[in-house]
Amino acid sequence: MMPRTRILLSIYLSLLCGMARAQETLKYRTDDSADKSLPWFQLVDGEFPPENSAHYVSGELIKVDHLERTFTLRGDRNDERGNGDYPIDAAMLPYGSIYYHGAPADLKDIPLGTHLHGWFYQRPEQDRIWTIKNGRVQPRNNSTRQSLDVDFTRCLRLEDEFSHHTRQNQTWKIDTVDLTEKKLTATLQQDGKKAGEPISFDLQASTTVFQGNGFATLKDIKPGQQVQMNLTWATLFGKGRVTAIWLDEASRQQAAARQRERHRDHIRDHGLPGFVTAVDDKKRVVTITFFDSVDPELFKELPLPNPKPLGWPTQEYNAGNLSPKGNICVARESLMTYDQVNDRKGGNILKIEKITAQPGSSGVQIQVQCGILLEGFRPKKVIRFFPATWPVGDLPKEEGFYGRE
Repeated sequence: MMPRTRILLSIYLSLLCGMARAQETLKYRTDDSADKSLPWFQLVDGEFPPENSAHYVSGELIKVDHLERTFTLRGDRNDERGNGDYPIDAAMLPYGSIYYHGAPADLKDIPLGTHLHGWFYQRPEQDRIWTIKNGRVQPRNNSTRQSLDVDFTRCLRLEDEFSHHTRQNQTWKIDTVDLTEKKLTATLQQDGKKAGEPISFDLQASTTVFQGNGFATLKDIKPGQQVQMNLTWATLFGKGRVTAIWLDEASRQQAAARQRERHRDHIRDHGLPGFVTAVDDKKRVVTITFFDSVDPELFKELPLPNPKPLGWPTQEYNAGNLSPKGNICVARESLMTYDQVNDRKGGNILKIEKITAQPGSSGVQIQVQCGILLEGFRPKKVIRFFPATWPVGDLPKEEGFYGRE
């Protein structure tokens, strides 16, 4: 084959591959899609979603059931989408993650009234309130008094202002402070550079001010400071009221460290959540993929089998040929167990490995050989796992599902 022909063939094949990739990416709509007629990505039970397939919704937290991991947001006012401050009832996906003060959290950690940023998927088609007829969005119940985001009820990620901007390496630079009028003007900074126009926020006498290792006062807020803030009433009266403000990096690190330890204590009491990825019934081996909703440092507390996984942190455990152990508890999609003290089965950890991480998945996978398999140890089912070094204790009565069936 002549060089020119090979070059043309290579270009042609590259174009075909590019078109195939483009078609693949256009199978579903995203927030950045130019084609608004495409359907949104539909979740598959027991599977993790692809990157950037969720829909962004922000609003104020007005109701919570932290045991069932359900909540209600009053969606931000957006006249283009016709939201009009209407409520959105939603639930965390089993692998859905929550962040507060820049660290993993539980719904019970977040005060009502906190303004949040979220990424959501639609409820099943048969349960939707809105439908598309003749290319236009129309309500199924003949009521227009609904947010257009009301069908996005399955939450992948939820985070407060502090976490949202910290994750993107953003801060607010204070421009002006007027304590008489209780007004603060600030400009968003991205990587230390201006990333928007000045925005006015309301201060309150109750606004909590953090600086260094302790508290400060409203008088300590000065122009030029790089801060993080949490907000409330962001959907009714302008850009929002400042509930808390962190004036320096030391105060922000302390807030994140405190929340991180609270989260770790919660997980050690309730177990690491994950999906059952596969089961070998004959050998009684359960493969578990852990969710990414927990602090990655907790995975270092998993006892390691011999030989230790390549690249895994050094851990002084399992001298000799003893098999490391752990306990598996059946859980519901809300991550609630039934009776974790009595409803669990122990086993030997045969393998720990790192697989490709994706939204919802930590990329940490283990294999556990059990003495007995419970009915809940089936592919796509949710479980909680306790390393043998974590005691499995009783939870408050309301935190177990036993007796509610």
